[in-house]
Amino acid sequence: MEQLLSYLPPFEGLLPKWLVFVSVVSAVNSLQAYSSADYTSKLYTNGALVLDSLSGRVFGTWTFLSAVIRMTAAYNIDSPIAYNLAMWTYGIALVHFTLELVVGNASLRGRFLSPLLVASGSLAWMFSQREAYLHL
Repeated sequence: MEQLLSYLPPFEGLLPKWLVFVSVVSAVNSLQAYSSADYTSKLYTNGALVLDSLSGRVFGTWTFLSAVIRMTAAYNIDSPIAYNLAMWTYGIALVHFTLELVVGNASLRGRFLSPLLVASGSLAWMFSQREAYLHL
């Protein structure tokens, strides 16, 4: 267990560890989106609409890119560029998922709640901890 913990970011606080956790979960979600359009369909429409495989691949690519940026920020949490980019990934995700509620077919239930809560909660957390990690 000690050896496994040595791979975590060498910074104090839970935020860098959270970024690693969310990155790993996002990477797994990307694989799911690539392997089946059903995953994306259940996320966005609770399975009510059938989405094509291109939608799944686009979502998977976007999610994996976010995972890479967040992982980079976790290990470079004191870098303003990495920190700000990670915040942007959560902000863009929050806007995207909110718009899907308003103009898309999404509803506040099922799998759709998780990314909405993670995006909003993580963005708020990063805003509140920005000065502490960037030593502003």
